[in-house]
Amino acid sequence: MLEATLRLVARDGIAGLRYEEVAELAGVHKTSVYRNWPDREELVTAALLRYSGSVELEDTGDLRHDLVDYLVALADLLFTTTGRAMQRAIQSARENLEVALPVNRIFEQRVARLQQVVDHAVARGELPPVDGYFLAEMLTGPVHLYVSRGLHPFTTEAERVTDVVLAGLRHTAG
Repeated sequence: MLEATLRLVARDGIAGLRYEEVAELAGVHKTSVYRNWPDREELVTAALLRYSGSVELEDTGDLRHDLVDYLVALADLLFTTTGRAMQRAIQSARENLEVALPVNRIFEQRVARLQQVVDHAVARGELPPVDGYFLAEMLTGPVHLYVSRGLHPFTTEAERVTDVVLAGLRHTAG
């Protein structure tokens, strides 16, 4: 049911989600969907939390390499059903607190992981101290732009974006 929800949110958005379609796609009766998730936002929240953790940021000791790999994986994810559903949820989170809470939780988890990797890079002398949230926004903004515009795969650009952001951080630190 959660996978069906995600697919439908990716296609129609949260406002267009209908329990009957979730049940049909999942191969269950619609009362099963209502019984487990009587509220549409709870259903969407459960689906997002279940399928959102598929992009991992490694900490190999080479910050640039780890960030480039992360951005490429993020771009790949955003081209999937899960990624489209996340983008739709992000859009609706502005108007819906029920959806904003899990979306923010997902981002907070990702930023916390990025901050750990950045802190290790700072300790190694690769980077001056930097706020993980700021770095995440600087790095992932272009990924979302490329994907939303349907441009070519975000591979070479991942290296360029990472290099520009890291150079900018190093330059403004002193």
